[in-house]
Amino acid sequence: MAITSELKKDKLVVRCYDSREDMGAAAAKDCAAKIRELLSKKSEINMIFAAAPSQNEMLASLVKEPGIEWNRINAFHMDEYVGLPANAPQGFGNFLREHIFSKVPFKSVNYLNGQNPDRNAECARYADLLRKNPVDIVCLGVGENGHIAFNDPPVADFSDPHLVKVVPLDSVCRNQQVHDGCFQSLSEVPTHALTLTVPALMNGACLYCVVPAATKAEAVRRMVTWDIGEACPATVLRRHDNSFLYLDPESSRLIGKEA
Repeated sequence: MAITSELKKDKLVVRCYDSREDMGAAAAKDCAAKIRELLSKKSEINMIFAAAPSQNEMLASLVKEPGIEWNRINAFHMDEYVGLPANAPQGFGNFLREHIFSKVPFKSVNYLNGQNPDRNAECARYADLLRKNPVDIVCLGVGENGHIAFNDPPVADFSDPHLVKVVPLDSVCRNQQVHDGCFQSLSEVPTHALTLTVPALMNGACLYCVVPAATKAEAVRRMVTWDIGEACPATVLRRHDNSFLYLDPESSRLIGKEA
C-alpha cells in the first residue's frame, strides 16, 4: 500500500497509490483505525456508506480489518433510486447488503426506502434517524460530474436546509450508471433518487473519499483545482477538517504534485 504522492488542497488531504487495490486497502486501513479510535472513546458510532463499484476494493478490505466491534456501529447509506423493484440488483441498499451489511454484524442497518410512495415522508423519516444518530464517519465517492451522493451540480446546495431530499438525476450522472455497468442502457436508469444532502454528509466527523478510474480523472481535477462551489459539489470536502481523498493512477493522472 505504498503511497506514491500526497498533497493538501485547503483542508483536503489527497493521497495517490500505485494501484486501485492499494488505494482501496489504504482507505480501509485508515478508516478502520479511526473506527477503533472512536470506539475506544464512545459506546457506539454511526457510519454512512456509498454504494458504487468505485467502493468495491475499499469495502472488501474493510470487512477483513481485524479488531472492529461492528456490533457497536449503526450503518446508513447515502442515496437510493426512486421506484426500482425492492430486489433490483442496482438498488444501493442491495449493493451494500451484498458488499458489507451482510458480511459483518452491525448493531443496526438503516435503509433508505426508494419504494415508499410518500417520498417526502421517507425523507423526513431518514432525516430524523440522522439527527438522532450524529454521523462519525462517511465513506463516499465522487461522480463523473463531481457529485457527492446524488447531489448533482444542478441540485447541490451547500446550505441546504434539508438532510434528505428527492432529486432529479442529471444526464451525466445517469450515463455514469451505464458506464459503470449497472444498467444496460440509459432508458433503464431511474430519473429520480433520494439523497442525503451536502450538509448531511459534511456533518460527518471524518470523511474518507475513494475515487478510482480514468472516468473520474476530470472530476478529480475539478475537485482539487476549481473554486469551491456547487458547480463541482465535491469541492466542498476542501472545507472539512478531517477529509481524505484516495486515488489510483488513472483517477489522479490530471493533477500534479501541487494542486
